[in-house]
Amino acid sequence: MIKMNQEDYNTIIKHGKQGLPNEACGLLGGVVVEGVTYVKKVYCLTNIDASREHFSMDPKEQFAAIKDIRSNELQLIGNFHSHPETPARPSEEDKRLAYDTKLLYGIISLMDEDAPVLKMFHINGVKEVTVEEVTIID
Repeated sequence: MIKMNQEDYNTIIKHGKQGLPNEACGLLGGVVVEGVTYVKKVYCLTNIDASREHFSMDPKEQFAAIKDIRSNELQLIGNFHSHPETPARPSEEDKRLAYDTKLLYGIISLMDEDAPVLKMFHINGVKEVTVEEVTIID
């Protein structure tokens, strides 16, 4: 189970929309307590590919985010990116590039910009996908 507050959820959705027509991306800092993953900080990064179909995170922003995660005694718990024109599910490329089985992979579908969909996934070593429940907390 994944828990995040409304503000962090809104930040992820807003970043996805601001990236249109391209994919947007970012990292998630948080903690895991008794099997529950809590998103504590959202890092909105630049998609240096400026593409509608794939993304690459800006390395300098990535490094700064990791440094901030560590300085706040959090863990890197995952990443996220948007799908401007497709559903919130990992593409074949997303699965192929999912190297860390411990991380969450978040995808925002903006097929209907007025009704965005955020889903979180784990992707195991043989590229099987598990949808994780996301709960918004206060």
